[in-house]
Amino acid sequence: MPAASPSGGRLLSINNYHYRRGGAEVVFLEQNRLFEEIGWDVVPFAMRHPRNLPSAHERHFVEEIEFGHAYGPLTRLRHAASIIYSREARARLRDILAEARPDVAHLHNVYHHLSPSFLPLLRQAGVPVVMTVHDLKLACPAYTMLRDGHVCESCKGGRVHNVVVNRCIKGSLPLSGLVMLETTVHRTLGLYRDTVDAFAVPSRFYIDKLVEWGWPRERFVHVPNFVDAAALRPETQAGDGFLYVGRLSPEKGLDTLVRAGALSRQPVTIVGTGPMEETLRALAAETGADVRFLGFRTGEALHEAIRGCRAVVLPATWYENAPISVLEAYALGRPVIGTRIGGLPEMIREGETGAIVPPGDAEALAAALTRFAALPSESLSAMGRAGRLWVETDFSREAYRDRLLALYASLRGGRR
Repeated sequence: MPAASPSGGRLLSINNYHYRRGGAEVVFLEQNRLFEEIGWDVVPFAMRHPRNLPSAHERHFVEEIEFGHAYGPLTRLRHAASIIYSREARARLRDILAEARPDVAHLHNVYHHLSPSFLPLLRQAGVPVVMTVHDLKLACPAYTMLRDGHVCESCKGGRVHNVVVNRCIKGSLPLSGLVMLETTVHRTLGLYRDTVDAFAVPSRFYIDKLVEWGWPRERFVHVPNFVDAAALRPETQAGDGFLYVGRLSPEKGLDTLVRAGALSRQPVTIVGTGPMEETLRALAAETGADVRFLGFRTGEALHEAIRGCRAVVLPATWYENAPISVLEAYALGRPVIGTRIGGLPEMIREGETGAIVPPGDAEALAAALTRFAALPSESLSAMGRAGRLWVETDFSREAYRDRLLALYASLRGGRR
C-alpha cells in the first residue's frame, strides 16, 4: 500500500459493491474519484464481484455473496452466518490496518454482504468512522420502512419481530427471520451505535425519521448528495412527454404514473428494469396509456433520454432519501415532478424547479402532467435553469467535498 499523499490523507472507503449498481454505489465511487483528485490516497474495501471496477486493493475484497444465486446448502448456511457477522471481512480489514493506518474510514452500504463485523477494529485502532445513511436500515430491519407497497413503521420501539410476522423480506419466512436475527445481533453488540462517530445523511427527512426512532440528533450531519454538473450538458428547449428513471418496483409508484398518463393522455417513457415491468406493461395496455419502456440506460444514452422530455417524474410512495436522479435532471436542464413523501419535497421548489403532488394520487399527478404539457417552452426552460443553478451551488462536487473535509477534520482531532 503506497504512502499517504502529503496533500491529503488516506481514506478507507467501504461499500458492498465496487461498481455502479445503484445510487449508493454512484455516491461511493464518485466520492472516491473526487478525493483522489484532491490528493487523497483512497483505499476501497468491498465484495468481489464480476462487474467490479478494477482496483489495486481488490486482493483485500471479501468473497461474493449474491442473493438469488443457486448456491449449495452448505454455502447458503455459511453466507447466512456472514450476513450476520462476517469473519472474513473482519480478517481482511485487519490486514488493511496492518499495512497502513487510514486517517478516516467512510462506510456506505455494508449490511447483508460485508456486515459491520469489522467496525470495532477501526475503533480500537483509533480510526474515525463516518457512515453515509443511504436508507433506513439503522431503524428498519428491512431498510425501506415499506410493506406490501405501503409505508410501515411496525418495528418502531424495538419491535423487530414484526419483520418476521409480516415476512417483510421477499415474502420469505426464513429470510425475514435471518434479517431479524441480523438486526438483533448488531444492536446487541452496538456495531453501529458504538463504533460510528458521525452519520452523514443526504436528506433532513431521514435525520428527523431516525431521531423519531430513538437515535440522538447530534449523531447526524446533513451532507446532501452531489452531481458533477460541469460534465452534464443542459438542454435549453422543452422536450416531449414525461420520463421516469429508476428501478421498476412497487414503492416507486409507477402504477400511479401509468394511470396518470392514461388520464392526462400524455406520453410517458420509463427507463429502468425491475420486477414490475410486466405488470406495468399490462396496466398500460389495460388503461390505454401511451407508455414506452426503454429498459436500462446509462451514460450519454440516459442523458439524451432526460434531455428529450418535458419533465422527469418521481411518483414514489415510500420514504425516498435524496435521489440523484433529481439532481441529474436539474443538471440536464429538466424540471422535476415528485411526490410529497420522504426527502423529495426538500429537493423540489414548487413552481420554480418543478411540482409536488400527493403520493399515490393518479388524478393529482395527471393534473400536473396536463399543466406541464401546456406550459410554454420558456417556462419549462426557466425551471430547468433554476434547477441547474441550484445544483451548481448546493449540490456540487465542491460543496460535497468541503462538507466532508470539514467533518473529517472535526473527527481527526479526536473521536466522539
